[in-house]
Amino acid sequence: MGEMQTNLVNFIQVLRSHDIRVSPAETLDAMEVAANLGYGNRIRLRDGLSMALAKTPAEELVFDRCFDRYFTVELADFSSKPDDHHSADESADSETSEQAAEDESNATANDEDLLTEAAAQAPQLDALMQSELMQNLLSNDRNALSLAMTRAGDSVGLQQIQMFTQRGQFTRKILDQLGEQHIRQAVIELEQLNSPALAELQRYRDILREQVRDYVEREYLLHAEGRNRQFMEEILSKTRLNNIERHYLGRVHELIQKMARKLAARYSRKQRSTKRGQLNMGRTLRSSAATDGVLFNTHWRKTRRKKPEIIAICDVSGSVAAYAKFLLMFLYSIQDVLPKVRSFAFSSHMGEVSDLFKEHELEKAIELVNWKYGGATDYGGSFEDFATLALDDIGSSTTVIILGDARNNGGDPKLEIMQSIYQRSKQVIWLNPESRRAWGTGDSEMLRYQTTCHFTAECNNLKQLERIIDQLLKSTR
Repeated sequence: MGEMQTNLVNFIQVLRSHDIRVSPAETLDAMEVAANLGYGNRIRLRDGLSMALAKTPAEELVFDRCFDRYFTVELADFSSKPDDHHSADESADSETSEQAAEDESNATANDEDLLTEAAAQAPQLDALMQSELMQNLLSNDRNALSLAMTRAGDSVGLQQIQMFTQRGQFTRKILDQLGEQHIRQAVIELEQLNSPALAELQRYRDILREQVRDYVEREYLLHAEGRNRQFMEEILSKTRLNNIERHYLGRVHELIQKMARKLAARYSRKQRSTKRGQLNMGRTLRSSAATDGVLFNTHWRKTRRKKPEIIAICDVSGSVAAYAKFLLMFLYSIQDVLPKVRSFAFSSHMGEVSDLFKEHELEKAIELVNWKYGGATDYGGSFEDFATLALDDIGSSTTVIILGDARNNGGDPKLEIMQSIYQRSKQVIWLNPESRRAWGTGDSEMLRYQTTCHFTAECNNLKQLERIIDQLLKSTR
């Protein structure tokens, strides 16, 4: 029973590496499900564990794929030479198969006789012939050999394999755990004796190595696939966005979608039971006239909360365009939980681009934004455009997010407009992709703009962006 529980825990680790969230309480539930259903009926076990561990249709698909790969055990076959595998697999005629099996049994008996005769003159081979490993190889006991490989893999920590280059290392460890070194010693002994049994013993050694290599590769694909993806996502999330090569943009988009789903699940609107508010006595008394003064219908005063609004102002000049692209991608990926977003883009002049995201796919809209508003940077002139376009729309429930490096090419920064935005809004957040050490150097106006913001932060990778959007959602709930 302990070994079964260990297998289940290892399986849950595989699920976690494939982005299925499993809590400790759910792990205990899964153990109870497995204890009640047993491991005899695979389909029933899969359905039971799926109900306990998979929480969405997408997770159920991943669960089924991982379950089939983890619990489908291919028994090792040590019966034929490596060159004979394909010919044996292609045999379809039943009579031919039966004849082949009989011939193989006779060949195995002949092999054993040949090795037994050679063992009379070779002490190393004689000791090997008495070992459990060699007896299972000679009899092709697939169950015993597969179980031995699995236990050897557990003992050397094969489930922790992460890198492609570790396959050879784990293959050697498992072979040593199985006792393959005794076969190697016997091979050396037979080489020195120039024994005719040498080729047969080498064949068993080569088949053993091949089967262990296949087993390690299957385990690598199962355990390392999810970890490698997580490792790659961790690297991409901490890489400066302007350094991410075009080859990885697809993965980055998937990572943003994943982060957005996590935030959406955390901040999705939940139905809450609230008090009905303050009784509207005047309206209640007026409506009671129809019921002879009996307060049959009551009316309550309702306080309407003004919905918060987010205004995103993005510098899309050459040096900052990559960062603006990912900010807009992030904001529009969480529309289900984010308040209304209005987007503005600028370089030398500013315009509202919200309609582009309504009319086009996200990637196409961002491409059009960069094409229409990219160019040299003029923060002062762009803020004047914003004052004309939307300054009067900013109220006490508006959050303004500005993304830019604040490098104004020596122009007038128009601080008075920023001060007006600061005074009208709920909060002004400025995200600067440059290091804080560079703020205020050269033509950077960041230190002056900082005085007109509620919050400023260095933001140049997805991890920082996710943390800031998380705080934003928390403040607008």
